[in-house]
Amino acid sequence: MVMESFPASKKADQTFSWAYRSAAEIVENVGKVIVGKNEAIRLAVIAVMSGGHLLIEDAPGVGKTMLARALARSLECSFKRIQFTPDMLPGDITGTTVYNQKSGDFEFRAGPVMAQIVLADEINRATPKVQSALLECMEERQISVDGITHPMPAPFHVLATQNPIEYEGTFPLPETQLDRFALRLSLGFPDPAGELTILENQRRHHPIEDLGPVIHAEDLVTLQTIVKEVFVDRLVSEYIVSISGATRKHPALYLGVSPRGSLALFRTAQAHALLSGRDYVLPDDVKALAVPVLAHRLVLDPSSAHKTGSREIISELITTIPVPGASGR
Repeated sequence: MVMESFPASKKADQTFSWAYRSAAEIVENVGKVIVGKNEAIRLAVIAVMSGGHLLIEDAPGVGKTMLARALARSLECSFKRIQFTPDMLPGDITGTTVYNQKSGDFEFRAGPVMAQIVLADEINRATPKVQSALLECMEERQISVDGITHPMPAPFHVLATQNPIEYEGTFPLPETQLDRFALRLSLGFPDPAGELTILENQRRHHPIEDLGPVIHAEDLVTLQTIVKEVFVDRLVSEYIVSISGATRKHPALYLGVSPRGSLALFRTAQAHALLSGRDYVLPDDVKALAVPVLAHRLVLDPSSAHKTGSREIISELITTIPVPGASGR
């Protein structure tokens, strides 16, 4: 991919060049494990680059767990997998305070959520009380146990999975929690050629075992800082606000996109631009991410005569809403 239009100063140019190369290498590295799903990998990397959390909705066995593990290994981040079940308690994920008989003091024993990359597997199988325990972690980057606040490690990202087909014994995520995921994506089944490659790659052992890091966790924090420096023209910001505003007035929707959703689209567009080799955001970056960033935040109006899905609504809006400045403004 050709680098284009990076800042004029040599130091800034080197900084953005390093960030672009690092992001592209992460995508390539994860692609050694997740075969034929380059767009899904890019979205996952964009979520992490923008500092957000990721929701993966798909059938079992398509690589959701492997995507999280490959991403954690590529970033050299600590990784924990939490299998959500209906009998879980909030302390099972956040940790508890226990009495140490040797020291005579109470001490905090961290739960599995205290990792840099956390896979919340089948999150919709846990009760709402357990699901809500993740809210403070995801939004405030901290947890409170017995009145004491413990900061989450940096970086910190939740990759949650759920099966969109099987609903028995599940608890649908409330809108407040869905709104905290920067992106939602689906891997889908591989094509025949991709599935054959998977069989060949795993003939003797899984390729995840040979996967090494591309950057370190500290470098990811630096990369996230650089993403925030990607230039966004006010006209592009107005375009984002126009899309969000249109969802709040759409006749088929009971609830539109919140300002948190607008900010998520803003930040992920910056990451998309950087991953595309640019230090500025184009309206095309916004269009490319509008569906995975906004669709899961919408609540359809059951009484509406419009029988369409949230993805179709967002797709319709980005084709009908004019791009500010496109007509020579």
